[in-house]
Amino acid sequence: MKLLAFETATEACSVAVWVDGEVRERFEVAPRRHAELALPWAEALLAEAGVARSQLDAIAVGRGPGAFTGVRLAIALAQGIALALDRPVVPVSTLATLALQAPHGKVLAAIDARMGEVYAATFLRDDDGVVATGSERVLSPSDVGLPDDSGDWQGVGTGFDAVDAALRVRLGVRFAGIDATALPRAADTARLAVAAFARGEAVAPERLEPAYLRDNVALTLVEQAALRASR
Repeated sequence: MKLLAFETATEACSVAVWVDGEVRERFEVAPRRHAELALPWAEALLAEAGVARSQLDAIAVGRGPGAFTGVRLAIALAQGIALALDRPVVPVSTLATLALQAPHGKVLAAIDARMGEVYAATFLRDDDGVVATGSERVLSPSDVGLPDDSGDWQGVGTGFDAVDAALRVRLGVRFAGIDATALPRAADTARLAVAAFARGEAVAPERLEPAYLRDNVALTLVEQAALRASR
């Protein structure tokens, strides 16, 4: 299988090409440069792999949640290429992609959502990838819960350092390990997308939907003042 993947939902920009089990990736923490980098990287990776666009079987995309502009860019890129090639799109949760970086076991993936909130979801990480064990939500770190009382959880993502590391401070004792520097990568998006494609989860590009989770993408001046006063 040949697949092109985009993940631009956070400050990290990454693109990957999967060719019959081998993956090539470009990755850089490059805030505000995603639109500049993504397409040239895609062309370069396809050339390195010796794959023409017409040979691709599908386009994979990190559908969010994450930064509004980053999610929107990835969706637009995937839709545009897929429509031009008449290929399906495989949407992949950005939180699931992040969870794939954790060791095997129970995982809480959390991304800094700004405005005093995090995007978070729980997963089970095993040899086959990750399985969601809870819904994706955007909420205050003080409202994030775990579905059981046991320990030995793994934490991944910038959400663990958000809002003065509130999530780490409140639930840290439940975690065997936390990587607050982890950012989602397109290589992992591609790995999850290949499995999703095999399960029949690809969609027509016009049916691709982003996962913003948050309806309001900016705080009003009054809300910003209230948030500052609460800290």
